[in-house]
Amino acid sequence: MKFSLEDISIFPNKLAAHYKKFNVGERLLFTGHSHQAWPDCAFDAQKQAWEDASIFVDDKWEPAFEKAEIVKHGFQKLLNDDSGYYTLAANTHELLIRFLSALPLKQKSKLITTDGEFHTVRRQLDRLAEEKIEIVKVDSKSPNVVELLCDNCDDRTAAVILSAVFFQSGVILPYLGQLADFCKSKNIFLLVDAYHALNVIPFTIKEHKLENAFIIGGGYKYCQLGEGNCFLRFPKDCQLRPVITGWFSEFTALADKKNSSEVIYGSHGDLFAGATYDPTSNYRAAEVFSFFEKMKLTPGFLREVSQHQINLLAEKFDELNLKESIISRNKNIDLKNIAGFLVLTSERASDICTGLKQRGVLTDFRGNALRFGPAPYISDNQIEQAINLLGEVVNSL
Repeated sequence: MKFSLEDISIFPNKLAAHYKKFNVGERLLFTGHSHQAWPDCAFDAQKQAWEDASIFVDDKWEPAFEKAEIVKHGFQKLLNDDSGYYTLAANTHELLIRFLSALPLKQKSKLITTDGEFHTVRRQLDRLAEEKIEIVKVDSKSPNVVELLCDNCDDRTAAVILSAVFFQSGVILPYLGQLADFCKSKNIFLLVDAYHALNVIPFTIKEHKLENAFIIGGGYKYCQLGEGNCFLRFPKDCQLRPVITGWFSEFTALADKKNSSEVIYGSHGDLFAGATYDPTSNYRAAEVFSFFEKMKLTPGFLREVSQHQINLLAEKFDELNLKESIISRNKNIDLKNIAGFLVLTSERASDICTGLKQRGVLTDFRGNALRFGPAPYISDNQIEQAINLLGEVVNSL
């Protein structure tokens, strides 16, 4: 099956028929940049995880590992990657910690980042700063953000850590390939948080020259995989020995382990592996990846849908002509340069978000940033409804 932009735009949205359990056709769900609805097939996959556990008991791990491999391949395909290995975990924080534990921070105790990172990175680096790790943050709003990152690197820099899309603004980082080249030339590790880019804009390893980079991301947002499906991508020639790993990291090497005090690591994705986990999420993810493939929901098509929806949101918001002292849109940012959500700025973002929720419109906010995140199962009619209700809320303040 293949959908057109018209199929998505009309009411009812034709894709919405596959999301009956989330009832997307009758609800105004605009948290697509944070939590998208799951297709109905995910429910059957979740039940299958239970069935396999009840039938196979401890032998359930064989089918569970098969699902995990499907999920790894799904992320690998999205990134069009033939030069990296993948480790899965429940969240990106686990994977960030494992990456940080592998860095030579005793010799190089400086990390470069931006002031626009998601809480996963922001909080952890702030805590490391308290332990005398030097953390340098550059202005994420600067058009020269990559230049600033490079300028702050020196021979004490262990890694550069930043987002492909900034979560507060939705702005796509420009010149990522230049940063990748720079880090490679200086033997500086590069970690890219691709969560807000994955499956809403085409984002590939080769396009951004990220063959030598580390990438974290997951499926809670635009992939519709739900919780528990995150990944770390790392180069195949990686020789790091992360301090924070679990016994699954030596799982494939257990049979060959000799009597030695050395901690050993398995091959491929096992290098950064953790320990026992709940495989239910991987069952769900494997089925959803298959659904996206059957529906031909490619990153290219999803980008077309997203840009149409973002432009319509902006157009309808502008037509409201609301008081800029209450709420505004930064028209200096070209909509082509943002990813999957529209940011509206208001000192009363919390009140507006609450008012929208009371009227059945689900959004979210970060500080003074009110975020509208559409999704491919949302119709144009629903977008217009949501913006009209936004006008009601603002005018009631």
